[in-house]
Amino acid sequence: MWSLLPLLLLLLLLSARAPPVDGDAAALRTYRDTDPVTGTPVECDRCPPGSHLRSTCTATNKSVCARCPSGSFTELWNYIGKCLRCGVCGHNQVVETPCAAHRDSRCACKQGFYHKAEYDMCLRHSECASGHEVLTRGTANEDTVCQSCPNGTYSDTVSALHNCTLHRGCDAPGMQMVLKGSSWHDSVCMSRKELKCKDGGDYLREILPAFFVHQKIHPRRLRRILNKLPLESGKKHGASGLSDLHTRINAWVASATAAQIRQLPAVLAESGADGAGHRLQRKLQRIELSLSELCDSRNEVVVIVLSE
Repeated sequence: MWSLLPLLLLLLLLSARAPPVDGDAAALRTYRDTDPVTGTPVECDRCPPGSHLRSTCTATNKSVCARCPSGSFTELWNYIGKCLRCGVCGHNQVVETPCAAHRDSRCACKQGFYHKAEYDMCLRHSECASGHEVLTRGTANEDTVCQSCPNGTYSDTVSALHNCTLHRGCDAPGMQMVLKGSSWHDSVCMSRKELKCKDGGDYLREILPAFFVHQKIHPRRLRRILNKLPLESGKKHGASGLSDLHTRINAWVASATAAQIRQLPAVLAESGADGAGHRLQRKLQRIELSLSELCDSRNEVVVIVLSE
């Protein structure tokens, strides 16, 4: 009897070290049922992933499994009578991994969208407003991160991709600054070679496309502004998208005279965009003040030269 004690201790030690995983896995591959004929309990085999139970086992027969038909799946060992229907990707999603007999389809947000866990849906990447740039591009799981344009740079677009651009250098030979650049528009320069100073409206024209992007004016008000513009008065424009309205206004800006451009702040105010009108008027005043100083100083030089 004492000679068996070391052997028993060894067996107990080995059983204590044996991991329970295999036993648990084996247990998950069977299920308990009742023999439909004898009424006695039986332990049946589950069906492997990619199949379903066609008929349960009996005291004399094993479980019968069948492969999942196309468009259905099972991912786990099971004893269900019918495979699960493959999932369909939701709004703004694309199929990342097609459905197979042993797995459901895997979906991912389509390009330009990210998964918002809070809502469990795909949302479009945020676009950085004019005056801002992309700090971090959006990914499949993260939205775009924006930041204001650093000093000396600007962005005149709304984008989820673009970065700010350096202001042009009006300090280049033969150039003079008429309007300092801001975060949303470039600097406006004047060539010293011009025989006469242009109208302030001509220089204001350069920043108008960026101005309307930056102001985020509602399409309804933009249509009202468009119908009040000189040369556009009386033309009724139908319901147009924001991009089309900006295109129409930019076309007007390109063809309008300097005098008509100077009327634009008043047109904005008449259309209910008072704040935008005041801001544009201040830009025009800065331009005209610069022109007055630059042109007066140049005229003085001409007078001195002629007097000599």
